[in-house]
Amino acid sequence: MGLPVNCPSCNAPLRVSTLKCESCQTKVEGSFELPILAALPPDVQAFIIGFVKNSGSLKKMAKEMSLSYPTVRNRLDEIIELLNEQEPSKDE
Repeated sequence: MGLPVNCPSCNAPLRVSTLKCESCQTKVEGSFELPILAALPPDVQAFIIGFVKNSGSLKKMAKEMSLSYPTVRNRLDEIIELLNEQEPSKDE
């Protein structure tokens, strides 16, 4: 299961309120936004990591994933669209 990003009650975006050091138990409290990549589904995160590890080569990605180049290209286009939807507008 991935990181929950929406409230299970009202579906509003969740924010991080506490960060804790496991070593010394120091806590930092506030209201922090999740990084856009952390809010993506695990399969999308895995694709992005694979893309970076393959130096941005869709040809290498297609071979690694045993998929056709157009299928991988379409997946990347879907992820780009998803990122554009989640990114706050410049007017906000």
